[in-house]
Amino acid sequence: MVLGVSLELLQIPGPRGRPTLVFLHEGLGSVALWRDWPARLCEHLDCAGLVYSRQGYGQSESRPDVRGHGRLQPDYMHHEALQVLPSLLSQLNISHPVLIGHSDGGTIALLHAAHHPVDACIVMAPHVMVENISVQSIEAAREAYENGSLRSRLTPFHADVDCAFWQWNDVWLSPAFRRYDIRQEIRSIGAPLLAIQGEDDPYGTMAQIDEIAVAVPHAQLLKLPQCGHSPHRDQPEAVAKAVQTFLRGSSG
Repeated sequence: MVLGVSLELLQIPGPRGRPTLVFLHEGLGSVALWRDWPARLCEHLDCAGLVYSRQGYGQSESRPDVRGHGRLQPDYMHHEALQVLPSLLSQLNISHPVLIGHSDGGTIALLHAAHHPVDACIVMAPHVMVENISVQSIEAAREAYENGSLRSRLTPFHADVDCAFWQWNDVWLSPAFRRYDIRQEIRSIGAPLLAIQGEDDPYGTMAQIDEIAVAVPHAQLLKLPQCGHSPHRDQPEAVAKAVQTFLRGSSG
């Protein structure tokens, strides 16, 4: 239980004295949707790992009345980064983690690193502001969920698939969320930071990580060709190599 909510956790064992990699999933993700990538990366880097599903995703506790009083607010990623994640890490005695976040999880990682000590922060396809391309793709996802195959494809990965989808889709398409912008807030990140973006990402442009570099001048950027919104799935070897090189450099 974290802040009164039951969360699905997967802990990957690793040697003592090595950092713990904490994996933060995307807006429709879960422990299962990471598949075996976290375990393979932890083995490759000889590190322990923690993977969890946020409330309403995977096998974690659902969110009641997700389209009514339980609807997510525009600050939902701040809540996760500054309240839920610190509480979870404290319960598990994990200090100074290496955060690895994808999409919404990347934004959560950036926010956490801006306010809490971390050994390093690695973000893939993060959102530091809302772009028109993001909104258009999320509108297309709503159409695919209501009238296409998206719901059936997501169902095996979430105990409450409607909660998982609508809590993400509704908040992103709300008028208030168009003003979401964390570019000033992440200027306080002092930890080593690697930002990765695919050139073919339908949910965001290179402006996302270019703006990270403006806000955090020591950030390293990786722009991947032939790569969409999920670099760890589209270019797993390139991402694993980049993460390994980055972490070796940041620990030196």
